[in-house]
Amino acid sequence: MPEFRQETERLVLRDWTEADWPEFFRVTNTPTVMQWLGGVLDESARAALRSRVETCAALHGHCFWLVERKADGRHLSGEPLGFCGLKRADAPGSSVTGEFEIGWRLREDAWGRGYAKEAARAGLAAAFDRFAATQVVALTVIGNEPSWGLMKRLGMRRREELDYPDSRFEPPLRDTIVYSLSRDEWKR
Repeated sequence: MPEFRQETERLVLRDWTEADWPEFFRVTNTPTVMQWLGGVLDESARAALRSRVETCAALHGHCFWLVERKADGRHLSGEPLGFCGLKRADAPGSSVTGEFEIGWRLREDAWGRGYAKEAARAGLAAAFDRFAATQVVALTVIGNEPSWGLMKRLGMRRREELDYPDSRFEPPLRDTIVYSLSRDEWKR
């Protein structure tokens, strides 16, 4: 599979390099960013996340891509904002195992500026146009209102019949809620 790179008006989504990981963790592995994602990752958990992303990309030709900000007069080109991309849903007990799953994680100072929506729209376009997805799901917990709010703004719809408990976590992180978007809904 050729290297992935997709540009939007303000962002670049691309495959990772070795040098990206330390800065990604520096800007996203904070208590505020990780509040709904299981908490700040220790060294072992950071290595496991990196391994999962790299293995996913090798197996499927896609995973979570690094999201960089383009130069805009105030910021330098290449400033990492976090990640956004596609994986195959694989959580224990998942009701959507194997489906295309979109996810994002952006640094706190990038919140509220439309970057997550811009990156997610690029990820959805890649899912449907490049990877031939028929449906994409997004997962979060009920307390993570900014995340499911974005899912709604992307045109995704809540699928309560697909909600499931994730045995890796205790409440309030255990009870996973599911949103989805079909190819037909995306094309409208």
